[in-house]
Amino acid sequence: MNIDQLSIDTIRVLSAEAVEKAKSGHPGMPLGAAPMAYTLWSKVMKHNPKNPQWINRDRFILSAGHGSALLYSLLHLFEYGLTIDDLKNFRQLDSKTPGHPEYGHTIGVEATTGPLGQGIATGVGMAMAEAHLAAKFNTEDIKLIDHYTYILSGDGCLMEGISNEAVSLAGSLKLGKLIVLYDSNKITIEGNTELAFQENVRARFEALGWETLYVEDGNDIKKIEEAINLAKNNTEKPTLIEIRTEIGYGTSKQGKASAHGEPLGAEALSEMKEMIKWDYDEFHVPEEVRQHMNNIVEQGKKEEEIWNTKFKEYKAKYPELAKELESWLNLELPMDYLESDEFWTFDKAVSTREASGILINRIAERVPNLIGGSADLAPSNKTNMKNREEFSSENYKGSNIHFGVREHAMAAALNGMALHGGLRPYGGTFFIFSDYMKPSMRLSSLMNLPVTYVLTHDSIGVGEDGPTHQPIEQLAIYRAQPNFITFRPADAVETAAGWYIALTRKQTPIGLVLTRQGLPILEGTGKEALKGGYILRKEKENLDIILIATGSEVQLAIEAAKILEEGNIGVRVVSMPSMELFDEQSTEYKESVLPNNIRKRISIEAGSSFGWHKYVGLDGQIISIDTFGASAPANKLFQKFNLTVENLVNTALGLLK
Repeated sequence: MNIDQLSIDTIRVLSAEAVEKAKSGHPGMPLGAAPMAYTLWSKVMKHNPKNPQWINRDRFILSAGHGSALLYSLLHLFEYGLTIDDLKNFRQLDSKTPGHPEYGHTIGVEATTGPLGQGIATGVGMAMAEAHLAAKFNTEDIKLIDHYTYILSGDGCLMEGISNEAVSLAGSLKLGKLIVLYDSNKITIEGNTELAFQENVRARFEALGWETLYVEDGNDIKKIEEAINLAKNNTEKPTLIEIRTEIGYGTSKQGKASAHGEPLGAEALSEMKEMIKWDYDEFHVPEEVRQHMNNIVEQGKKEEEIWNTKFKEYKAKYPELAKELESWLNLELPMDYLESDEFWTFDKAVSTREASGILINRIAERVPNLIGGSADLAPSNKTNMKNREEFSSENYKGSNIHFGVREHAMAAALNGMALHGGLRPYGGTFFIFSDYMKPSMRLSSLMNLPVTYVLTHDSIGVGEDGPTHQPIEQLAIYRAQPNFITFRPADAVETAAGWYIALTRKQTPIGLVLTRQGLPILEGTGKEALKGGYILRKEKENLDIILIATGSEVQLAIEAAKILEEGNIGVRVVSMPSMELFDEQSTEYKESVLPNNIRKRISIEAGSSFGWHKYVGLDGQIISIDTFGASAPANKLFQKFNLTVENLVNTALGLLK
């Protein structure tokens, strides 16, 4: 048996044995796709397992994340640090081999995948990042940033809508260094894809601006290698390589839906081993395979050594560019500017979306690796950087991105750019359309990525567009999401605090939830907003009641406080732009803002009441909206839903009685 086939068989057996031992998992895809994965990793892909963070490595994303046993077998054999014991602990508590690949948890996993289609869309962002960095830093004589993004996808990924958005964007941008290996086995959980997926996939990709190639036999590694190299040669278009495979290859479940999501069973596993003449103990790697893999790993080390030599030459020839590249990769910030009065000062009342636009442009002047845009809403989201060029197939050096009406793909692509390294990505849309981005935003949190989401038109203040465009429950949704900061500022100064957090938090995404309507600059707003909640207006003498508000409703709380104080009532106004940041503060600080002995509390916010009870308590009141909105001018809607100074005052008086 030749070494290639023995290596492929080793991948197949290790994957099947891991699933079998766990009594849980998806063995079918690893068995069918092992030849293409092996071919890519051993014969084409540029990577150094001894330095998985090498910036010029090729990226590999297993978009079909249910086939994680395949990826773990590869990571073990290619010496990324996964041990045989790790394979034996597949899907077990605290193991390095969870059911679906998790970025940051397992070395060598480039992206968290599981929800189908996310891997493809994330890979588009990675390819965009590579194109941007290459355009910025490569010179005519030294191509320092020069790598590919490879994605292994199945039928399920290509059915999900997010993949179509992402593929369309990639085709429009002509991302020639993006290559998708399509494991075309025609099987999903419910049976043959003919049940629900009869389209001509390659024709669709061609219509979306991709090159497509076809390999009829998924075991023909020579044809697979030829196809990948053909794809690499086409730098004008991304490429889909459809590779026909058999799910559960080599077993009695070959070609059957039962091979997808359940262990093979001892009998079928034994039959497979007999068929391929596998005469080894469980979880065994033949010595010839070990040596073969070691040779490939050594070649990967040499690839990086060659690049390091090239980088030394680059530093000597282009010292300023080299210094800037290192600054980008280290995500350095001009902290002196972010702490300065200039960053925090505004001279007129504006909506918080406009304030965010001002801040984006202030930041863009000093943070060159800021990159982002909007899902076709830049004029409304105020996300455009005025002194930057457009990112396009003609100009990858540009940093204003037009994502098109593609919220799903935009959010995933932002994740891909953050994962790639060297960039600070942001993306904007109306807050209501964050519903389309939720799966990717959740993965931002799960992967600890500092992605910034600019979410404007934050409430019924949207007005005439009506209930379809008026977020109600969205604030509660994102406040419930672990490792996510929801930040709804009360004015331009608090918006600066939101952007400060967005830039300085290294492992947490943030949603800046911003108004359409103009807001005054409030007295007392400032850096205290970084704590998430703070005393904006202090009681004059005794404290009788606390008003807590966010966003545009903070000014209502201040006006109500003035009226209540005329009746000798001690009122404190607390601005709480971020519950998450406030909850991070010390017990002493939180007590100083919301003392336990003051039980008369009212919150006011133009959204769902859900989540406010922990701040107002059993004795407090919540002024909120727990129905959908309506179509009318904004001021009429605030009256209709009782988000008024008058209602706040009356509620306070009733509570005090």
